[in-house]
Amino acid sequence: MDGMSNSAYRYIQTHRIAGALGAEISGVNLAEPLALEVLAEIRRALLENLVIFFRDQDMTPERMLRFARNWGEIHRHPYIAGMPDYPDVLELNKKASDKRNFGGDWHTDQMFAPKPAMGTMLWAKQVPAAGGDTLFANMYLAYESLSDGMKALISDVRGMCVGDKKKSGASRAAVNAATISMTTLEPPPDMPRESAHPLVRTHPETGRKSLYIGGHVHYLENMTREESAPLVEYLYEHSHRPEFTCRFRWQQGSLAFWDNRCTQHFAINDYPAETRIMHRVTVCGDTPY
Repeated sequence: MDGMSNSAYRYIQTHRIAGALGAEISGVNLAEPLALEVLAEIRRALLENLVIFFRDQDMTPERMLRFARNWGEIHRHPYIAGMPDYPDVLELNKKASDKRNFGGDWHTDQMFAPKPAMGTMLWAKQVPAAGGDTLFANMYLAYESLSDGMKALISDVRGMCVGDKKKSGASRAAVNAATISMTTLEPPPDMPRESAHPLVRTHPETGRKSLYIGGHVHYLENMTREESAPLVEYLYEHSHRPEFTCRFRWQQGSLAFWDNRCTQHFAINDYPAETRIMHRVTVCGDTPY
């Protein structure tokens, strides 16, 4: 990031929340159709800050979808059913009785797909009294902080990103069905269950290189899981060092929009006996290179 000040924008105001990434945006009402000039500044703020946050937004599924369509086609989740009247909108309802939450590990969305998600939007409908924050990590910094030797080692290596199973070997759909209060799906049989993506990804808009790692990376292409494990685990743990991260505290009406091409995120499950309800819309992306 170049540390641009609020004066660099004409239609919005930005306030960075951490040194690594993340900015709150004010001066815009996402519930209304937005002018092209405003959308252009929001896109610029996203590219500069990697994840952006909006407070006090009066959103509905229709309003979220209208805003999301400014960035591309809407992606439909293959493992979780959307809302009955809005199948492109996920309602992430973590009830007090749920054993775990949705997104409770470091990951980037839909990494197992041939064309992973470009961006994700999450809006807070109901939040716990405390807790339920989301962490984000800057994958540009994660890559740039590697040694020259490590950069050379992984420059042409691809990670095998798996969608239908956890690293434990359990079915993702079965784990979801047993532990979260949402309707889980078995994806179509012709849907790819894994994809190979470069560990070093070039952002199609900024041209910057980032480390492309996350919980979906189970092993490395042309290597066994045992051979892959030390490098995969090192890069995974390295990728979310504290100095690469920011932490967002949700309030009812807050909306986050993050760039999956250069970030990871982690939903913290620290609110037992409370409910957290979020609406999520994901924007389709392109093939990593």
